[in-house]
Amino acid sequence: MSDIFSRIEHSRTADEVIQQIESLILEGVLRTGDRLPGERELARQFDVSRPILRDALKALEGRGLLTTKAGGGTHVADIIGQLFTKPVTDLISTHRKAVTDYLEYRREIEAVAAEYAARRATPEDLALLDRIMARMDEADRTGDFDDEATIDIEFHHAVCECAHNMILLHTLRSCYRLLSEGVFQNRLLVFTVPGAREALLEQHRAIHAAIKAADPAAARKAAMDHITYVERSMAEAERSGDWQRVSRLRLRQRAEAGDIEPTRKRS
Repeated sequence: MSDIFSRIEHSRTADEVIQQIESLILEGVLRTGDRLPGERELARQFDVSRPILRDALKALEGRGLLTTKAGGGTHVADIIGQLFTKPVTDLISTHRKAVTDYLEYRREIEAVAAEYAARRATPEDLALLDRIMARMDEADRTGDFDDEATIDIEFHHAVCECAHNMILLHTLRSCYRLLSEGVFQNRLLVFTVPGAREALLEQHRAIHAAIKAADPAAARKAAMDHITYVERSMAEAERSGDWQRVSRLRLRQRAEAGDIEPTRKRS
């Protein structure tokens, strides 16, 4: 983190420090939970006095952008989670139509993000995507399901960062927060569909390749195709689960009625 703060060149006021830290948060450089350097080091990097720095940090904390933990330093506050309050997330998690609406929204917004990423990604952005894609390939080889699901979210985070649009960045981050916090538990059903893991990996590769090729149309299409597949696979997995549930109930009912022998566990 020592490279992200710049020396204040002119007036060296608290306002200058505030504006720089605000920009870093808005642009997604500083993320929720990131710890700022200690007061002495941060004042040195900004080249301002410690009283000026304290005034700036106090103002940012008052605005809810930073939080100070006793003995734990100063951290970026959880501003993303506030876009979806707990009452809203509770409602979303208990209404099945919310899943459909969520995926519909993501399909359109991620298409825009991927298109912008193909137009705007810097060499550094592409290097980050390359590293995430390599980790995704490795997780697929090792069959680490939990790691795959985590890297999946990280990949989509990185794509929206490559778009270099602050509003897209924060709205999509709030969407992905719903996934990482398990609001949509049934999203993991997608991985149970035969061939889904391989298909999902190829879809991420297609998005990655289109962004690297600076092909906005291909990136948009790849992003939309990916979410359409997720939507279809999720519905298929839910139907399959319903079929299994009904089949078990039928078997149990007929066994209790004496129509068939009860199913015995194999020894």
